[in-house]
Amino acid sequence: MDNKTMMQYFEWYLPEDGLFWKRAAAQAESLKENGIDMVWLPPAYKGAAGSKSVGYDVYDTYDLGEFDQKGSVATKYGTKEEYLAAVSALQKQGIEVLADVVLNHMMGADGTETVRVEVDDAADRRKEIGERTITAWTKFEFPGRAGKYSRKTWDVSDFSGTDWDEASKQNGVFCFAGKKWNRETDSENGNYDYLMGADLDTDNPKTVQAVTDWGKWYLDTVHMDGFRLDAVKHISFDFYREWLKAMRAHKGSSFFTVGEYWSKEIGKLTHYLDVTENSLSLFDVPLHFAFLQAATSNGAFDMAGILKGTLTEARPDNSVTFVDNHDTQPGQALVSFIPAWFKPLAYALILLWDKGIPCVFYGDYYGIPHDKIAPVPGLKKLCRIRAAYAYGGQKNYFDDSSIVGFTRSGDAEHPGSGLAVLLSDSAGGEKYMLVSGSFVGETLYDVLHPYRQPVRLDASGGGVFAADGGSVGVWVRRAAYEKLMTEAE
Repeated sequence: MDNKTMMQYFEWYLPEDGLFWKRAAAQAESLKENGIDMVWLPPAYKGAAGSKSVGYDVYDTYDLGEFDQKGSVATKYGTKEEYLAAVSALQKQGIEVLADVVLNHMMGADGTETVRVEVDDAADRRKEIGERTITAWTKFEFPGRAGKYSRKTWDVSDFSGTDWDEASKQNGVFCFAGKKWNRETDSENGNYDYLMGADLDTDNPKTVQAVTDWGKWYLDTVHMDGFRLDAVKHISFDFYREWLKAMRAHKGSSFFTVGEYWSKEIGKLTHYLDVTENSLSLFDVPLHFAFLQAATSNGAFDMAGILKGTLTEARPDNSVTFVDNHDTQPGQALVSFIPAWFKPLAYALILLWDKGIPCVFYGDYYGIPHDKIAPVPGLKKLCRIRAAYAYGGQKNYFDDSSIVGFTRSGDAEHPGSGLAVLLSDSAGGEKYMLVSGSFVGETLYDVLHPYRQPVRLDASGGGVFAADGGSVGVWVRRAAYEKLMTEAE
């Protein structure tokens, strides 16, 4: 079975030129050639900021760049026709497309309602600190769409709360009278149901039916291969379990889905997987923070334990590994960007490891011009190595606080497969690692550092591999090396 490699195909500061879907379609062949076979596209529907919206300020999920709403017909990324063409172009290359689903909140309402609310403590939403009447932006009528695809309009009955009183121009955490925050959400802030905008009330059967009807329409319209679910920790944990059952029954297949549960605490992630009956995967947020700690500890981090407490260790079949994303990049609310020197190490680990599905970030692959950040050196090569050569049994050499490594023995299904990886977060050094008894007498070459002396394997199929300080080496067999070195980066 071939390795899966996902790509988050966007970053926060893409140009607002409406050409993104066209660029995605044009890049489909190149992505496939570089080993990408699953692409997570940004939210495709109209946001409150119209053509300037990244997509998480959801206004109308039925408007995929088709209607004149919020100041434009097209979204930031282009028109509906261009979106569908991009999905089709990617799928024709054998790339699965994941659609970003944001069902936690809505923003950019068309009108207000006068609502009685309970005012909750922002630091502990279980504590009521008062009551009042507010003017809330909760009426969504979508005049530009005029009832096409769905005649559903939204009002206060569809929401459980908000954070803005238009009458007094004041912020707060306001729970609408007669409503309660979802019972099982993340425990941060006491109860982390409320995140932003007008918070969808997933305790209301009519609201749940509305988003279920929309999900079926979305599947029928776009024919995507799966979903990336936004902000799952802010929505009742049983919601997506049941929503995904409905979506899979409608599509007639058990398609791949990954959720964003932003927490360093592995127990919270495994609990969510238990409640949702392992119906989806989650991003390995603890591993991201392990990378950050390793990269900022001036060599004091224990590299032998880099996978301890991660989802990849605890639930490898439900883990999607990543280095950075649109929320962790500079300028964003969850900024925790991995320093450039460590990124090749982190990517070598997630791409060549035998567990988890790695997700490559667009900003690492193409760079982030907004912040003058260059692409990660060697990243495309690592993606190609994963696709062609990262197979077979794995032996781990995580027996040192600074220099760690692992080998893959290769398999018969993937000619020329097998490799060795050595990483150091501080001073350089070397380590003897066994690759495979079938490699006896072979010579391996470091594809990331062609100047390094090749390593000739001994009578056991092992050899001594060396790493420079703060670097990673990846050794492959001669035929693989020659092929990789002729391919454009």
